[in-house]
Amino acid sequence: MSFKIIRKNCCGLDVHKTWIYACIGIADANDRVEYKQSRFSSFTKGLQELCDWLAKYNCTDVCMESTGKYWIPVFNILEKNDLWVTLSHPKYTKPIKGNKTDRKDAKWICDLYMCGMVKPSFIPPADIRHLRDLVRYRFKLTCMITGEKNRAHNCLTVSNLKLDDVFTDIFGKSARSITNQILEHPGEYFDVTPFVDGRCKTPIEEIQAAVDGAISPEQTVKLKACLTHIDELEKHKSEIEQEIHSLSEKYSAALDLIRTVPGFDKNPMTAIQVLSEIGGDMSVFPTAKHLVSWAGCCPRNDQSNRKIKSTRISRAGSYFKPVLVQVANAIIHSKNHPEFTDRYRRIKARRGHKKAIIAICRMILTAIWHILSDLKPYTPDGFLEPRPVNVSKTLTTLQALNLLRQRGYIITDESVVTS
Repeated sequence: MSFKIIRKNCCGLDVHKTWIYACIGIADANDRVEYKQSRFSSFTKGLQELCDWLAKYNCTDVCMESTGKYWIPVFNILEKNDLWVTLSHPKYTKPIKGNKTDRKDAKWICDLYMCGMVKPSFIPPADIRHLRDLVRYRFKLTCMITGEKNRAHNCLTVSNLKLDDVFTDIFGKSARSITNQILEHPGEYFDVTPFVDGRCKTPIEEIQAAVDGAISPEQTVKLKACLTHIDELEKHKSEIEQEIHSLSEKYSAALDLIRTVPGFDKNPMTAIQVLSEIGGDMSVFPTAKHLVSWAGCCPRNDQSNRKIKSTRISRAGSYFKPVLVQVANAIIHSKNHPEFTDRYRRIKARRGHKKAIIAICRMILTAIWHILSDLKPYTPDGFLEPRPVNVSKTLTTLQALNLLRQRGYIITDESVVTS
């Protein structure tokens, strides 16, 4: 079985940690393919030799699969040498079992790419990729801070220091001052009045009773380490945020448009997170449905014999989807945006909370695609489109009777009905 060759000269790469296997396929006028294979080092010198080898055969189309993080330096160097690089998910380039070697994998990728059977992945421009890297690192720092706060909270709980019962935030100004006093003078009784802010609504007597505990030397060392680590992480996070804001200045117009969408106007980092994942150019997504599918906010296609086996969403958008879910959970409680709240309540009554939230995420993504494509701020008109009844349409008696018959009504004489 043969397939139509679309690309007459292309290359397939099988990327590994140390070596890169390359295979160039060159088709003649009769679609007979000649293959050129070679192996290169993954060092910078080896990657430059790969570019020179591709230029020797006038090959400008390259396809490779996304292998861990090893594809990133290869992609960057090939991109700098003005080569068209297509990155594909490994599930779309999986070879036949029992016939797999590194060289055969490169040839298989080349054959698939030559016949147009490779589904490309979305790779944003270099500056967006740099912004995305920092934004994701900020997310990791936030998770690390949360983990350290949980460990510090555990130390207080074990020591029977009930600060969480009298303070809303045990890492706030008043609670942190009391914690530092306990760590500096463990086991000593002290008056908490000088350490409590005047705006605190909890009575001083309750706060004094809450700190009536005993912290062990081991827990003291652990709690000091946790608090010091939290301060360091907060400092690193603020430095990363400054760099993120400086990198995102060139996209201020797109960010202003995104912030017109409900839920994105409170925290300036929320719009930057969205921009770092999808970029500012929506031409890469033909329709809003393509963007929703790429983000993993729509049901999968899993149907056989006219039976739908599964409608679960995919695992795509592991960094992007949580942001949309947080925004969706916030705006469904707002009274100012009925286009979201009404749809959420309708779907929740039938399908439950989780499916309704994903539906709201899809609405948000659809709005973002349209405002970045049309360069117009958000308006709810697209979701609240009025559908008035066409009162000018009239029917004759015969047309009305035929319409009733088509809908299954049986028209009988009135005397028969009354009898």
